[in-house]
Order: sequence, then structure tokens, then C-alpha cells
Amino acid sequence: MIGTVFHTREVPAAERFDYWRELVGRTRASEMSSPYADDFQAEMRLMELGPVTVWPTSFLPARYRMSSRRAQRTDDGMYHLTLLLEGELTLEHVGGTDTFGPCDLHLVDDSLPYDLRPSDGGASGRVRGVGVDFPKELLPLAPHRLRRVLGRGLPGREGTGALLGGFLTGLEQQAAALRPDDAPRLGAVVLDLVSALLAQTLDAESALPPESRRQVLLRQIDAFIRENLHDPELSPRVVAAAHHISLSHLHRVFEDQAQETVAARIRRGRLENARRDLEDPALRGDPVYGIAARWGFPRACGFSRAFRTAYGLSPREHRLRALAEREQDV
Repeated sequence: MIGTVFHTREVPAAERFDYWRELVGRTRASEMSSPYADDFQAEMRLMELGPVTVWPTSFLPARYRMSSRRAQRTDDGMYHLTLLLEGELTLEHVGGTDTFGPCDLHLVDDSLPYDLRPSDGGASGRVRGVGVDFPKELLPLAPHRLRRVLGRGLPGREGTGALLGGFLTGLEQQAAALRPDDAPRLGAVVLDLVSALLAQTLDAESALPPESRRQVLLRQIDAFIRENLHDPELSPRVVAAAHHISLSHLHRVFEDQAQETVAARIRRGRLENARRDLEDPALRGDPVYGIAARWGFPRACGFSRAFRTAYGLSPREHRLRALAEREQDV
């Protein structure tokens, strides 16, 4: 398991807001106020991934402010990125004001003053999001260039922003299954995706190290494959064309980064999804050939052969065994 979970219910109601203020101070030094301070409800999972800290959090509306004096006094050379998942926030930072909603991202320099508050003054429900703290020195982009994106809304619904958002939410969902020795590698992935998002926003992709560009390209390709597994026409050539690279370049990326071929990745993804559907009691009425077609196998015989090779049983045998085991567990 990665990360430690903190919840205000661990302390008496009268102490909860102070507890939360102290906890947030471990990641971001700020002044806080809230109309719910008498019984503040909040939780956080703090995940230290090498030099990168990721902290999924949920809290009642509150205001977070950093004065100029305090920003200079507490500057620890960090940037803070926020992915907002629920709620609406308004941020004043670097002379500008912007409002953010679900799936928006924004970047803050903790050495500069800011004012982050609920857009409706705190009348709405909980705010939920994921914070990311990382040293400025690890970004391959000059601070004077990054100043252009501070406090601005960054796209999180498509492209690299969506990849980053999916990875951050996936960290929380899989935290129980992840191991502490995975942490540095996961932190490196977060930093690569953050760097790529900021570089694209600034039209400065050439500033990224080649390894970072390859990692981000691989994740873009993998996301494209996952989204198109249902298409029987999906092939390495289609994947290469969608990403405007040559087929040989695509194969090199997978050989260097994924340790499997593109065709094997497509086949594995299709089989994993088909196996999941075969194990689902709600889909017991769906014919095997229908599930095969749903995941890009147009011929039942080819699906059965590939499935038996991967799992040692025919699709029908696997379904019967999986459903019988589920019934025994009920």
C-alpha cells in the first residue's frame, strides 16, 4: 500500500479545523478560513512518490490564502498543481483571476501570493480534487516561461491533461495494491506528464528530455489503444497513423518502453476485457461470440483459440468456472 490516510473524524469536532490546517501545512503553507470551521469534515491520502507528493483530498468549502510576506518567508522551491474533480473554485494568482470546475487543472508557485476560494462563497457541497507538489528544479522549463501559465486553467478533459488526470485518480484507486518500492517510478511518471502538459501549453515540447517525450508518447498510445479495443480494424498501422508517426517509430517506442509488441498489447487488452465480461454475472445472458465481437474479435474461433492460449481454458469453460466461484462466495 502507498500513502497514509488522514481524516478529521479522528479528532473531536472542535479540533477538526485546526487539525486540517496543520495537515495542509505539511504540503502547502497557507492561511485558512471556512464557514464550517466548527465541525470541519475533510480527508486526505498523502502519497510520497520520491520527490513528488500526490494528495487526493475531499473537504468542506474553505478559503486558502498566502500573503506576500508569508510566501517569501516559507518559500521551499515548490510548485503546486491541482486537479479539481468536484466543486468550483476561484483562484487569484500572479495578477489574474480564474475560475475552475471539474476536470480543470491549475498551477501555483508557492513562493508567490495566492487566494483560492469557493466560487459561491462556500454555499456548495464538498470540494474534491488531487494536489501534486514537486520541486521547481525538476521541471525542464524555465521559471519565466512557466509564469505565463500560473493561475490559468489548464485543460484536463482531453490530450495530455486527460492522461495526467486519469493517472492521478488511478493512483488513489490502486493505492492499496501499490507497493512502496513503486513510489519513485510512479512519481517520475507524474512529473513526465506534468512537464508534457505544461510544455504543450507553452508550445515548448522541444525543452523536454527525450526520455520524457517517449514516456508521454507511450502513454498517449496506450490510452488510444484502450479506447479503441472494440474496433476490429485497430492495428499497429492504425495506431501509428493516429499519432502521426511511422510504423517503425511505433515499434521502437514499444520495444524500448513497453517490453511487448503493439499487436501483443492490443490482443492482451481485448482478452482482458472479454475475460472481465465473461466473469460478470450481469452479462451471463450475453453469448460468448457477442462478447468476442464487442472487443474486436470478429471470428469466434479465433477468439476461442487466443483465449485458451492466454488462460488455459475455453471462454465457455472460464465463464462457467468464474460464475460458479462467485456463487459459492455469496
